[in-house]
Amino acid sequence: MTAPTLTSLIQGFFTDRLVRQRQSSPQTIAAYRDSIRLLLLFTAQKAAKPPARLTIGDLDAATIAAFLDHLDSDRHNSTTTRNARPAAVHSFYRYALPLIPEHAQTASQVLAIPQRRYERAIVSYLTETEVDALLQAPDRTTWFGRRDQALLITALKTGLRLSELISLTTEDITTTIPGAAVRTMGKGRRERATPLTRQTLAVLRPWLKETCPLPGAPVFPTRNGTPMSADAVQRLVAKHAATAAHRCPSIAAKNITPHTLRHTAAMTLLNAGVDTSVIALWLGHQSPATTHIYRHADMAIKERALDRVTSPTTTPGRYRPPDTLIGFLEQL
Repeated sequence: MTAPTLTSLIQGFFTDRLVRQRQSSPQTIAAYRDSIRLLLLFTAQKAAKPPARLTIGDLDAATIAAFLDHLDSDRHNSTTTRNARPAAVHSFYRYALPLIPEHAQTASQVLAIPQRRYERAIVSYLTETEVDALLQAPDRTTWFGRRDQALLITALKTGLRLSELISLTTEDITTTIPGAAVRTMGKGRRERATPLTRQTLAVLRPWLKETCPLPGAPVFPTRNGTPMSADAVQRLVAKHAATAAHRCPSIAAKNITPHTLRHTAAMTLLNAGVDTSVIALWLGHQSPATTHIYRHADMAIKERALDRVTSPTTTPGRYRPPDTLIGFLEQL
């Protein structure tokens, strides 16, 4: 039996493993595709031959390690982005290993490459005043401004991921009360329904009427009616954050991204006394433990805990041992 080529293995990994067996989401397939593509281009340049002529032996542990160094030094990727690349490579090798037993040593060495540990910063989120300033930033006299405000308030009140926002269609939103909600398919192919507030509905209803969408049309389209790209949403959030900073200067000190809006939705729920298990369901987290990052970010929770602690009655100061002579006299 002829051993499979690298080309056939990669094709089988995407078409058979990801699409047919695991039924991975388009976002997962796109992320793995980008990682494998970057690796093949790097290896082809290193080996001085076209990507189609590469072999599994060219993708050994030393090459993978050099590729990760390339992501650090040349592409200046963040640690989270860097860690996503070997995750895709590991998944490919776990698929390929039973098909290439003669390369078991190479595969085991690649699979042993660990992800890099990194410091997890406290999540950044917007205060109520900053939220109001951001929602006032778009120019609502223009079509783009009304669309942007509808997108911003939906993100701030529902906590949807960026990929979920841009994939929303008109059929995913119910605006009738009771039961107003937005339905999405999140990570792990978990479907969830997130309720819509009256404030959000007051913006979404006229926006949906204005766009005159056909069934299945994107809720937040471009002028051509196509879904917005992730980069476009990131740019509009940054643009309106810069505008809002003139009204609310504290925004200028924060790096406002679409994920910041998701964090803001979670912190709003937490400050309202909602249990973290409910917040996990709201955000589509697989485990409630993921939601604990918001407890770390909430100083009010820590301050309330501190208020419950009884203060010590000792006088602060440096300890000094008593004089031996005075101590002897006091013991008489």
